[in-house]
Order: sequence, then structure tokens, then C-alpha cells
Amino acid sequence: MDIDEKVSGPGGASQKNWTHLNTSNELPLEMRFNHGHMVSITVYTVLMIISATGNLTVLSQLLKRRRAARASRLDLLLMHLAVADLMVTFLMMPLEIAWAGTVQWLAGDFMCRLMMFTRTFGLYLSSFVLICIAVDRYYAILKPLNVKWEARVRKALATAWVCAGLASLPQSFIFHLEEHPDVKGYFQCVSYGSLPTERHEFAYFLVNMTLMYIAPLVSTLYCSSAALAEIIRRANTANDKMRRSGVGILGRARARTLKMTVTIVLVFFTCWSPYYCYCLWYWIDKESVRSLDPAFQKAMWLFSCTNSCANPIVYGVFNRNRWHTGPNARYRNGGMRRGSRFPFGDSMEISAATLVRARSSLTSERNGRRDSSFNSKNGTQKQLNHNNNLVNNGVV
Repeated sequence: MDIDEKVSGPGGASQKNWTHLNTSNELPLEMRFNHGHMVSITVYTVLMIISATGNLTVLSQLLKRRRAARASRLDLLLMHLAVADLMVTFLMMPLEIAWAGTVQWLAGDFMCRLMMFTRTFGLYLSSFVLICIAVDRYYAILKPLNVKWEARVRKALATAWVCAGLASLPQSFIFHLEEHPDVKGYFQCVSYGSLPTERHEFAYFLVNMTLMYIAPLVSTLYCSSAALAEIIRRANTANDKMRRSGVGILGRARARTLKMTVTIVLVFFTCWSPYYCYCLWYWIDKESVRSLDPAFQKAMWLFSCTNSCANPIVYGVFNRNRWHTGPNARYRNGGMRRGSRFPFGDSMEISAATLVRARSSLTSERNGRRDSSFNSKNGTQKQLNHNNNLVNNGVV
């Protein structure tokens, strides 16, 4: 399918313009299985294998940590991101492979509407989970002891799932099965004629781009910038005692997770920017886009799909010392390694015990300052009383 079939949504609100034929026996190249379809099937198959292997590995490791009661808040968020990528892997990619193989749509109107819904659900969910991760890193660094956000993470993830469903729902109404006007029995799943004008089509595209592309970028840019500014401020003002305390460990561990979050979003930006720039180009100058090689048009969409393959690679690079979760994992991961600064080697997230120590350290330090101030005032008052007694007794 070319750009005409994809401009209204991620990979497809089809605005297919049927090619009118002189006879029912001649079919243009794009309506028959050709070399381009074979390339698409090959690339999607490779992407599917890579994405499935990577995301299933990440998900299994996160589930092991959860069963071992060592899962952090970030682990929960990454688990949902892996699930979203797996939905893209096992729902969208097989659909693209089958559709490229049959060329026309053979599954009927109901499956046309249902599959167009599921086709975008995983993509929206991945974007919304990225927003949750960005907000989580914001609270983790700027407000590390905020208990309210810890309790709201699951609600935020539930909201991401609901919003992904609502954002994908219009696909079920826009798409429908339509028979070719000149070729009897040739059906295609299209959105042609569902929206009244091109202005409505463009508005739908803008909503899609805002929810799936712009919102994650803007939220992550804001949260990461604020978190980075806070890290720099603390680095300039932190004293030696804070650096040696659990609070210092807390800051370093969460600064590392911020790097991973920024990397994930940079990969997201790299994978999706060419596709959305291409779509914007289509709306600005349709004729010039239609004159391009169809292979180039398909490449834009295929490249965006690599995002689901890249996320587990990023996670693996930043968490290469966390893969072992057995009973001796702490020793294998370098937790008892000489010179290691972190309680579990160079892991990406701190343990619950470290968080407790950090909170205790902050509390103790505050109490210590309060007690010191109280003792200082109390000592001064005692000295004054003692001097008064000496005066009253005639000693001085």
C-alpha cells in the first residue's frame, strides 16, 4: 500500500483511489502480487522475529524480578512498554504480512474494522506508556519521596490503556470493506469516503500525529529537562555527607534511569520522524509525493516499525548487569564486587531496601538538625540559669 493508504493514521487510514479499468481482466501492478509485496513480507518477518525475541526476553526478565519481589516502579512501566511492543509484533506485523500476501482484503467487513482497531492500539499504547515513564522519572528525581505518585503509577498505566483504546476506536468506523467498481470480487479494506472532506481527513491525521508522536516528545522533553536541571543543581550543592548517604545512591541510580528514558525516546523520535515528515509532505504537496518510487513510500512505514525492535535493545544495553535474578544474583551482578558503588552492582534501579535507607537518611538528617538546634538552645538556657544561680548565691 502506498502513502494514499496511510495518511489518516499510523499505517493506515486508507484513502485508496480505485484505478478504473477498461476491462475486468487487466489489473495494474499494484493490485497484483509483485516484487514490492515480497520485500514487505521479508522485512516484516525479520522485524517480527527480532521484536518478538527481544521483547519476550525483556518481559520474562521483568517478570522474574517481580516474582522475586525485586521489581521497581520503573520495571512495571517497562513491562507495559514491552507488552505494547508485543501487541505491535503479534497483531500488526502478521496483518501486514498476510495483507501483502493476498494484496486484496479477504477477511470480510467485521475483521476489516476489528483489525484496523488492533493495528493501531499497540502503537498508541506504546506512546502513552512513554509519557508515563517520562512523568515517573520526573517524580523520581525531583520528588523522590513522593508517596502519592507511587500509588498513582498503576492508575496512570490503566489510563494509558483506556486512552489507547479510545484513540484507536475511530479506526473501526472509518475503515470498511469496499468492492472495486470495475473488478467484480476484488475487495479492499479502505477508509475511502468515510470522511466528508479532505479537511476532515487532515484533521484526523493531525490528531493522530499529536497523540502518537508529538505528545510523547513534548512530555519527555519537559520532564527530562526539569530532571536534568535538578541533577545539575544537586551536584553543585550536595555536601559530602549527602554523597555518602543513601540519598546519594538514590540520585545516581535514578540519574542512570533518566539516561535510559531519554535514549528510548530518542529512538522513538528517530524511528517515527521520517514517516510523519513524509505524511506532512503528502498533505502539503500530494502530486510530488505520488511521483516518488512506491518502494520509498513503503520504506518510511517499515522504518517506523523498527521502534518495537529497538526498545528491548535499549533496555538490554542499560540493564546488562540485571539479567540474572537467581538466589546468587547479587554476587553475580557485582553487588559484592570490590569498589562497587551500588547495592546491586551497576543496576538501573535501586532496591526497596536502598529506598528505605535513603528515606531514613533524610529523616535522620532532618531530625539531627532539629535535635542539634534544640540541644544548642537548651544548653544555652541551662548556662544562663546556672549563671543566674551563681549571681543569686553571691558566688560572682
